[in-house]
Amino acid sequence: MKIESVDFFYLSMPVVKDVGDGSQDALLVRVRGGGLEGWGECEASPLTSIAAFICPMSHSACRPVAASVLGRNIDTPADITRIAAELDLDSMDLLQAAHTWSGVEIALGDLLGKRRGEPVYKLLGYQRAYPKIPYASQLFGQTAEETRALCRKAREAGFRAVKCGWGPFGRNLKDDHDQLQAAREGLGREGTLLIDAGQIWGEDVSAAAARLPLLEEVDATWLEEPFHGSAYEAYGALAARARSVRLAGGEAAHNVFMAQHTMDYGKVGYIQIDCGRIGGIGPAKRVADHAVKNGVTYVNHTFTSHLALSASLQPFAGLEDHVICEYPIAPQPMAWELCANHIPPDQNGEIRVPHSPGLGIEVDTARIREFLVDVEITVNGNTLYRTPAI
Repeated sequence: MKIESVDFFYLSMPVVKDVGDGSQDALLVRVRGGGLEGWGECEASPLTSIAAFICPMSHSACRPVAASVLGRNIDTPADITRIAAELDLDSMDLLQAAHTWSGVEIALGDLLGKRRGEPVYKLLGYQRAYPKIPYASQLFGQTAEETRALCRKAREAGFRAVKCGWGPFGRNLKDDHDQLQAAREGLGREGTLLIDAGQIWGEDVSAAAARLPLLEEVDATWLEEPFHGSAYEAYGALAARARSVRLAGGEAAHNVFMAQHTMDYGKVGYIQIDCGRIGGIGPAKRVADHAVKNGVTYVNHTFTSHLALSASLQPFAGLEDHVICEYPIAPQPMAWELCANHIPPDQNGEIRVPHSPGLGIEVDTARIREFLVDVEITVNGNTLYRTPAI
């Protein structure tokens, strides 16, 4: 099956706010071949990622992503892996290539799954998919009172686990204490509490370590991204000082090696991977395999749409003991409405990856028109890209 076309759709809320909410815009990818189409999503700057697909070649190791994709044939998952290997060489100096390719790779998996009549997780070698326990992923409130109310609301909605992140956390010990206590009070003593620091301490191990007693006091399960994504030495040093609280990280990884280093040298207990950044579903599966071999729990990273959620569940769908998963509880309307169907928790508070061919999520092409950003990229009078027809 030949890859006949790759189209990008830049979507955005009318106003993008300066907050840590990645669901305010999106870059959808549509690939066509063999009379079918597949969809993917990049977790990246939309305009920058489009440019990486169509930019002029700078030299032999800095080619546009399109050069490795268009016209290629895919009949097996190995064909997608082969394209990725070619891209690694031909676009090694184009740093945005990994983010652009991630969305394309996801769309190719969706396309191939539809062609073969199988869900993507079966293309990865899993025979069945196990249920996951979703944690309600949300930002800290601006005040402790707001955080308490948000966690209570999540608990009342049936979530057994909640993650609070970013916002004001990490800047003041007294405020952090109050925020953590409020989160635990809102969630209740039985719930699983997860904390995301959003890289706030850079590589300052002492600053992060000062929060460990506060986290232990509220029985937090993990502290996520205390440092820069590549600060493996800092991760390892903090992990050695932690007792009951484990570290989580890896969402910043844009290749398999970064994720492996986060486990091997950063000593995280939970490796959290975003398929829209690391190069797609195939590389994420390699990370999941490495996690299993090294006693690390694999978790998805998803804060946007249910198209991205389905993609992120595929790499560990068949891992029965890796049960917790990130679930975007309050995405922006654009991120929710771009999907025609969703992955809701069942009566037991669990979610299951769709069993339909491909990713099992349909894009609502009528709705995405309302959020579409019209883009045209012209170089020396030649139009290299124009928003395609939906």
